[in-house]
Amino acid sequence: MQKRWAIRENTDEEAISNLAAELAINPVLSKLLVQRGIDNFEDARYFFRPDHRHLHDPFLMKDMDKAIERIEEAIKTNEKILVYGDYDVDGTTAVSVVYGFFKKYHRHLEYYIPDRYKEGYGISTQGIDYAAEHEFSLIIALDCGIKSVDKIAYANELGVDFIICDHHTPGDDLPDAVAVLDPKRADCEYPYKELSGCGIGFKLIQAFAERNNISFEEVSCYFDLVAISIACDIVHITGENRVLAYYGLYKLNNNPCIGVKTLMEVAGRTSNYSIADIVFLLGPRINAAGRIDDAKHAVELLIACNEDSAKIKGDLINIKNTERKGHDLSITDEALSMIDNDAILIGRKSTVVFNENWHKGVIGIVASRLTEKYYRPTVVLTRSNGHVAGSARSVVGYDLYEALCGCSDLLIQFGGHKYAAGLTMAPENVEAFINRFEEVVSSTITDEQLVQQILIDAELHLTDIESKFFRILHQFSPFGPENMSPVFISKNVYVSGNAGLVGSNHIKMTVMQPGSAMFDCIAFNHGEYLNKIKKDTPFDICYSIEENIWRDKRSIQLNIKGIRM
Repeated sequence: MQKRWAIRENTDEEAISNLAAELAINPVLSKLLVQRGIDNFEDARYFFRPDHRHLHDPFLMKDMDKAIERIEEAIKTNEKILVYGDYDVDGTTAVSVVYGFFKKYHRHLEYYIPDRYKEGYGISTQGIDYAAEHEFSLIIALDCGIKSVDKIAYANELGVDFIICDHHTPGDDLPDAVAVLDPKRADCEYPYKELSGCGIGFKLIQAFAERNNISFEEVSCYFDLVAISIACDIVHITGENRVLAYYGLYKLNNNPCIGVKTLMEVAGRTSNYSIADIVFLLGPRINAAGRIDDAKHAVELLIACNEDSAKIKGDLINIKNTERKGHDLSITDEALSMIDNDAILIGRKSTVVFNENWHKGVIGIVASRLTEKYYRPTVVLTRSNGHVAGSARSVVGYDLYEALCGCSDLLIQFGGHKYAAGLTMAPENVEAFINRFEEVVSSTITDEQLVQQILIDAELHLTDIESKFFRILHQFSPFGPENMSPVFISKNVYVSGNAGLVGSNHIKMTVMQPGSAMFDCIAFNHGEYLNKIKKDTPFDICYSIEENIWRDKRSIQLNIKGIRM
């Protein structure tokens, strides 16, 4: 699919020039900083030198004092505490952090992960009943609960207290819990709003440690798990998250906990992880536990205290991930075939596909793959517990949640955000939903939004890519949402030597400009350009600059995102 190239609008040229002079760096690098809201020496120092002392005081979070007082009371009076979390990566890492920490200071502690298929997302009635029946008087809920007003009311009737640690946007009313920790509360003045669910759990243990004179080392040992949650929940890599991700990656690559080390081993890679590597190698394996079997296996792995038990759980999770891949690929193939053989579906501005036999645990992955292929808002539906459940994904700039609001009368429930959502409907409403969703999308999406875009940060001459430039650019990492790896455009480059096909559809080549060094390039999924690239024919490339590590040798490589003849 042809992608549209869009160059980011010019930022303040005076600010760029002043910052380049102040920092003694290439103006292209100062432009990247200004684009990120960094326009002075002090902000640049904060950005380039993440420090755990930059972490905010956890007691700035609304209700943190109440949460710590209630936990201290529970420990003092030997109450039973249940650590409750969602079944995805963010939820399971959050449970692992909070349970792992408090287990050192309290014996009467257990954790609970709801069953994806029997209980669904968030706090469940079954989970509350379990707590009451087993005499748990306090539940610490992680990565869920901010909208569970009725469930918390039910728990209060049973004498079960709740501390909610969530990062999702609250509704009009907050649950009547002992404490509600969520920076997105309208009345919360916490300086950073984009923490992951696990990040909120981390702030909870940080606060407890500070209040009880526990060394920071007892808290920082969980940095690797927090980094995994930040990567896989696709939260912003800015501010406090950038500090947590920086230290988390360092720990993960140098001294990971036993469970993470085992997970890396079964993933087939044990070093040099980036945020993207976590997303593609570790996240799917942790998620597979809950998608295919039971998310408790993921927690058991992440809190493992010895290598033998970790190895057993790691191997089990890897098997579940292989099983997940099988479902994923077969369902994707079926869905692609349904669309390609239906002229009506092909001609639409939305994609909705339904098969009652598809595995509910992977329909979100399939929706993502279909969105990549056809680049339009997509919903994948299957049968679940007598209803039809769906997972939806969107394209850049289009508000999927608003589109579902336009179909709300056909839905039993739905939730999510601009780019991803889940929904449930009665089986008899499927056909009406397919048509209504297409009507809403067609009337609200622009033609421009239906063409995938490559956003280019700056133009660069290849002569600018020298050791100091690359060293400073490398310090922009860790990369992720709101701090993506910069994309550059270089015009009129020439291929040097031969360009060849690697894998099924990837081009490997070396390029240069007059006066520049030669740079190795990899252009994934650009095989159709191979016959057009000739030694005497100039062309434009847009790319990110990476460090390629092969057999312990490091070199600069251009990862080409687009080619224009």
